[in-house]
Amino acid sequence: MQQLTAQHFTERLRRGAAQARVAGFDALLVAPGPDLAYFADYLPIATTERITLLVVPAEGEPTMIVPVLEHDSAAATRATGAFHIVDWSDGEDEYVPTAALLEPSGRYAVSDALWAMHLLGLQQKLPEARFAAFSRALPMLRAVKDADEIDRLAAAGAAADATFEDILGVRFAGRTELEVAADLDRLLREHGHSQVDFTVVGSGPNGANPHHEAGDRTIAEGDIVVLDFGGLMDGYGSDTTRTVHVGEPTDEEHEVFEIVKRAQQAAFESVAVGVPLQEIDRVARAVIRDAGYGDFFIHRVGHGIGTTTHEPPYLVEGEELPIEAGMCFSIEPGIYLPGRFGVRIEDIVVAAEDGAHRLNNTSRELHLVQ
Repeated sequence: MQQLTAQHFTERLRRGAAQARVAGFDALLVAPGPDLAYFADYLPIATTERITLLVVPAEGEPTMIVPVLEHDSAAATRATGAFHIVDWSDGEDEYVPTAALLEPSGRYAVSDALWAMHLLGLQQKLPEARFAAFSRALPMLRAVKDADEIDRLAAAGAAADATFEDILGVRFAGRTELEVAADLDRLLREHGHSQVDFTVVGSGPNGANPHHEAGDRTIAEGDIVVLDFGGLMDGYGSDTTRTVHVGEPTDEEHEVFEIVKRAQQAAFESVAVGVPLQEIDRVARAVIRDAGYGDFFIHRVGHGIGTTTHEPPYLVEGEELPIEAGMCFSIEPGIYLPGRFGVRIEDIVVAAEDGAHRLNNTSRELHLVQ
């Protein structure tokens, strides 16, 4: 894994400008959040009332405008030299120098994270300009990862795998979901994560809620438990789900688990360059539907991952864009029986010319815990 340098960010900016140009935009307007971290290695402490904006023109030099009190911080990143920095001072209308970086009647793709107050301020200064959100106009802007990014995602995935192996050794029965979630948080950090984004512990009937927040329910003998956890390590995300059982499962629980396992494997095997993203969802859904549980698979089969744990591409019906080598995304089918239990299995997968490779490699069997 290489140390990121200004050259890495220069190349990212070059690719972003090229995508803007092909899509017919005059520039990308990159706001604080995952987009600015990706293109400029920068995330200001305050992201609200003072505008910070990186302008990446389709042709020409990228420029970031920042409050003068944050100039030194913006200039002291690994991306130093990849773009020009200008600043503005408290007391002046910040939208005047920001608008001066843009064409009055230009067409701009804008970070989803740009605050409405700033977009409205720019619209007031540039009434003839047109703006479109990244997620709609350039959904694949950060979707294809380079080798270094894949290495970082692989390292984060390995840390999440190590966390799962460790959590199998803790006691579940008689402890609350919150206590097990705290163990997951601690273990992710011990294995190198700087940020934990979620620690879903859905026991018994709570497992039928895909985004259940761990609560004070006490896990009991006989519970099936969905564990979904991840966060950021060295700036890149992890996200994995495994389902465990406290004691021996019933025949029905075992049957449902095996259906989800088959669906996950079938979806993984269907990943190939050129295949429409929606096809991976269709393959997993067909396995579950044919087994009689189609009404209980209630979410898309996957999402992209990178500098955030959820980002494009999305593997969902209606997404006809083809898979490209370097795309990294989850494959996570599930079955959720309301009031009873749920099952989900999730791996992060990277698409390659020779098929797909998993970045999560712990066993996908139904693990028995105490």
